[in-house]
Amino acid sequence: MDNLTDKIRKRYNRVAAIYDLLEQPMEMMSLKEWRIEVMKELKGNVLEIGVGTGKNIEFYPNNINITAIDFSVNMLQRARNKAKELGKKVDLKLMDAQNMDFEDNTFDTVFTTCVFCSVPDPIKGLMEIKRVCKKGGKIILIEHVRSEKKVIGTLMDVLNPIVVNSYGANINRKTVENVQKSGFSNIGVTNLWSDIVKKIVINNK
Repeated sequence: MDNLTDKIRKRYNRVAAIYDLLEQPMEMMSLKEWRIEVMKELKGNVLEIGVGTGKNIEFYPNNINITAIDFSVNMLQRARNKAKELGKKVDLKLMDAQNMDFEDNTFDTVFTTCVFCSVPDPIKGLMEIKRVCKKGGKIILIEHVRSEKKVIGTLMDVLNPIVVNSYGANINRKTVENVQKSGFSNIGVTNLWSDIVKKIVINNK
């Protein structure tokens, strides 16, 4: 594991106990509803990247096989506890999105919710998703990104070091551009909240 990945992992381990509280502002911006909508699109053998404390687990459909990964042991433990409390069957694994142990073409659907703000090398992580998702499979990302509005975007750039150093997430990532740089071509983008929260849907080819 490289130094940056280890540094970010340690930050998430440190804030795991209060992470849900830190994320509450995002949840209040309809994130819960967006999560539920994503769950309706899951089919076949499914992978969740960055399960975190397990916020999506209660919404998992009961009729599909779901594997979920995270690189923070403390976050993953909270997800395990949540799955147990809810009686949900999910294969939870400690794993780095940038270096996954899965075979090529393993999953029918891969999804994330607010994850690529914190993957240390987002293009490497996206290329790994492309590898493990089956050809013809579906990738769904709900991500917050840098605003293209001049004043807001500049403010996000200024505040980003503070946010990154406090708990590891970047608020000025250009995730749509990163998706394009990762070799994906069939990409659909919907603005969910202003131009900051986006739903990115990719048909893997």
